[in-house]
Amino acid sequence: MEVEGGVQFEDYFPSMIERLGAEGFIVELCNGFHLLMDVEKGLITFESLRRNTILLGLQDMGDDELVCMLSEGDLDGDGALNQMEFCILMFRLSPGLMDGPKQWVEEMYI
Repeated sequence: MEVEGGVQFEDYFPSMIERLGAEGFIVELCNGFHLLMDVEKGLITFESLRRNTILLGLQDMGDDELVCMLSEGDLDGDGALNQMEFCILMFRLSPGLMDGPKQWVEEMYI
């Protein structure tokens, strides 16, 4: 899959759900959020995202591309991502989850 700005990534989320189950997958998404967030603010900020670009394999991304990534998921307009915004963004960016079996979604709410 190609994200705006030409960044390519493999969509492993459907296979992760099959392996971990829906609850385990959500736990892993939350772990990802905590890894990227600014500890003091409890949010993924531009600065915390910039600090973690090497970890994500995105060290060649420009500041404008990082701002665009944040803007894509920033539902409340504060310029950062809270945990819910991050999880929603991850689901939106995964065509396999959006097109995947209905039981994944149903399992998450049971």
